Amino acid sequence: MTTTEWITDIALLLIVFRQLRESRLDLVSFLLPLGIVSFFAHQYLTAVPTEGNDLVLVAVLVSIGAALGIAGGIYTRVRRVGEHVLIKAGAVAAVLWVLGMGARMGFQLWSEHGGADTITRFSIEHTITSDQAWVAAFVLMALTEVVTRLATIAVRAQLVRSAQPQRVLEPAL
Repeated sequence: MTTTEWITDIALLLIVFRQLRESRLDLVSFLLPLGIVSFFAHQYLTAVPTEGNDLVLVAVLVSIGAALGIAGGIYTRVRRVGEHVLIKAGAVAAVLWVLGMGARMGFQLWSEHGGADTITRFSIEHTITSDQAWVAAFVLMALTEVVTRLATIAVRAQLVRSAQPQRVLEPAL
């Protein structure tokens, strides 16, 4: 992994630690993760292969990203205090975030340190045509996780804003 890849991966993982303490939901809450994942997508998403089962791989990982993002948004506490909406990621949201972002990083490390032959065999057996299909799938998974998590939080924040004062939407248990 390059230095840029390490920095990007670590920055994405550290976002959750910023949200473990309660903070005001503001533009930075949305722009920081979107900016990081957009930079990441710009750097590595050069094409989305469509041959063989490449789109199936992409769809599976995007679906996983969406599920992780929605669940992470649901397991983030959203509450209104006065005119402000506050958010705080709970333990489940943090675990889901680290799981999603860490999976991509772990896959890349594994592929570079002994897993390449296994990935190649799997790709041949399942008609995945290139390594770019894997790159596209994992980048789109990360992008989807971020966007769906933020969208879920935005919807929940709007519900809290329009509700009675001091209403708290606790994470689902």
